[in-house]
Amino acid sequence: MVTKPAAKGQTQSVQMIRKGIVTGFPIMVGYLPIAITYGVLAKQSGMSLTELTLMSVMVFAGASQFMGANMIAVGAGVLEIIIATFVLNFRHFVMSLSFMNRLRDVPMRWKAPLSLGLTDETFAVSALHPKEAKMEKGALFYTALILTAYFSWVLGSLLGGLLGEVIPERLSQSMGIALYAMFIGLLVPSVKKELKVGLIAVIAMLINALCLQLGMSTGWAIVLGTILGGMSGIYLLKEEKS
Repeated sequence: MVTKPAAKGQTQSVQMIRKGIVTGFPIMVGYLPIAITYGVLAKQSGMSLTELTLMSVMVFAGASQFMGANMIAVGAGVLEIIIATFVLNFRHFVMSLSFMNRLRDVPMRWKAPLSLGLTDETFAVSALHPKEAKMEKGALFYTALILTAYFSWVLGSLLGGLLGEVIPERLSQSMGIALYAMFIGLLVPSVKKELKVGLIAVIAMLINALCLQLGMSTGWAIVLGTILGGMSGIYLLKEEKS
């Protein structure tokens, strides 16, 4: 009689873990080619295999890692890279607040580590599964979902770094277009919804170009373009009062 609740709990745990892995599988499929591309580009930018893999292990933020690798390639300083990636990832504060609110029934010991695994994709997919937060062992579902995405990203980065050592340099350099394609892919859906978002991107681009013309380093030009371009959105995207 004593073993039945434990057996039931183990079964529920396995079900939640399995469901989380299955739910995270599409993210894994999408992450692997992008992570491999990041690994190749990071290797060609001068990062060692250990450095580029550890960046994925500790940072786990695709856009920031691409930008960081690009800034390393152009010789940007550490402070410039930190500020630029901080600004780019500032949206994670908002995502984390929303995620914590959705998981209010989940113990805090689960919330804190889970928030470290939030990306645009894991946040979006977890938002489609709010009921699991109220279920028994529901935290295991989100843990499995996030770890599936996380390990696929780290593994893809490692594979990309290994490929970066063997593929021809001309081929690896052509993969640099993936960085711009990724950012354009993130931008286009927002522009379709609101044209002013495109104007903000143009403003950021012009500020970056102006800073370079004035002799500013590439790293600080990216930082100022990102910050000032983003600040322009405060006015351009201000909701009209009826």
